[in-house]
Amino acid sequence: MNATRVLLARSVWKGPNIVPLPIVRVPQGQKAPPVRTQARSATILPNFVGLVFQVHNGKIYHDVEITEDMVGHKLGEFSPTRKKFSYKQMKGK
Repeated sequence: MNATRVLLARSVWKGPNIVPLPIVRVPQGQKAPPVRTQARSATILPNFVGLVFQVHNGKIYHDVEITEDMVGHKLGEFSPTRKKFSYKQMKGK
């Protein structure tokens, strides 16, 4: 694995944050069960491509399907922790 600029955002002497996750490889044609994790700071590795992770945002688990563009980023970047704010319309006044 070649170190990319994103992987090196963390201090070089610490290395990337790699968390051991229970990844189950299934034969071709079968769908792999999603990997449930609370490790938002885990770095996405190239062997995660094509897998589905359920990333905890503090309240619920969001399904995140890993693509090639996500390699080197963190899992938590794809599971928002805040709701979008919207003003409530007052009726009658």
